[in-house]
Order: sequence, then C-alpha cells, then structure tokens
Amino acid sequence: MTFELLVWHEPGAVTREEAAAREPDALEPHPAVGEFVREFGALRPEVRVESAGSRYARVRMTPEQVDEISTEVYALARAHGLVTYDPDRGLVHNLGPRSAYQGMQLHTGDGMIVVDPDLPLVHDALARLGPGNPFVALVVFGRHFVQVSPEEGGYELEYKDSGEGVIYRTRVADLAEIQRAFREYATDERDFLERHDWTRANGTP
Repeated sequence: MTFELLVWHEPGAVTREEAAAREPDALEPHPAVGEFVREFGALRPEVRVESAGSRYARVRMTPEQVDEISTEVYALARAHGLVTYDPDRGLVHNLGPRSAYQGMQLHTGDGMIVVDPDLPLVHDALARLGPGNPFVALVVFGRHFVQVSPEEGGYELEYKDSGEGVIYRTRVADLAEIQRAFREYATDERDFLERHDWTRANGTP
C-alpha cells in the first residue's frame, strides 16, 4: 500500500472540495513546482516523486515513511509557495491564513503533523474527528496547547498553560464550538476559556 501527496501552484487558497476536483494534467505549469521537485529529490532521493511539466508533483510514500516524509513535503511546498493535497485524508494545505504563533504545530490522531498550518486546514482536520482520528491538538511548545478528543455525545476539550503547569478540561457538545475554540486559540484569543466551565485534570496541582 502506498500513500501520496499532490503539490501544485494555486493563485489563491482552495477548499478541499476544489482541491479534490482538480485534474492534475490540466493544471497550469509553474516554475516553483520544478524547484520543489529538484529540491525534494536532493533531500529525499529514496522517495518516489512524479511530475508532469511543472504542473504538479506527486510524492508517493510507503506506510512507514508517511509521518516523517509528509511533514517535510508540507514544509517544502509552503517554502515554494505551493499547496499540498492529501487525497487519503481529503485535506488541503494552503499558504494561509495562518496562526498568530510562528512554529505552532497541528497534530492529529491519524499521524499528521504540520508546522504553521493554515486555519482552514485546522478547521477541516477537526471535522474528521472520530475512531480513525481520535484527537486533534494545536501546540505551541513550551507555552500552551489545546487538544480535543471525541466522546459519546460530544467532545472533551483540554487546554494547558505551561506557565501554570495545569491542564484544564471541559465537555463540549458541538463540533462548531470546537472549531471556533481552536480558531480563537490559534489567533491568540482566549474567549473560549470564558465560555465554558473548566475543571482541573487529575494529577495537576
């Protein structure tokens, strides 16, 4: 079994539905795609990359390679101003808008790690919460994080302020509220802390 990521140039942000509908061979060529292929080939010569006249790059990976290689593809594509589409997850990685925190990481329960994710990607990743994707977290290492896991009838939302060293938890019934809270966290707002009743997790002071 192999996994793949598609990389190409878009003049603006696209939705995951628009990305899924793109015909790779009909895309407009762009020099940044060729630059991505050359640089990635030098970085990872063992990974199979297909391209077609600078229209797109298709990076194929084995299951053992996915986590590490995907993170590198996302970062290099962003550096070259390109979008990345993950057809297995049905998610598209645009260039922006991004969070207020440089270096913030998106982690998902199905193995995706993205540094400096765009906000629509975070929104769409949350919509995939379920048995195959049992958590989503945004992490600003050394400062704070927010994480959510589905549970019967709703979601468990956690927030940790590393300065306090305390994890707070609350229960949220609505996915839209979870998506709102994650966007507020990513944009350095904390209104979600005021909207919910929080309890300290076991084992925290």
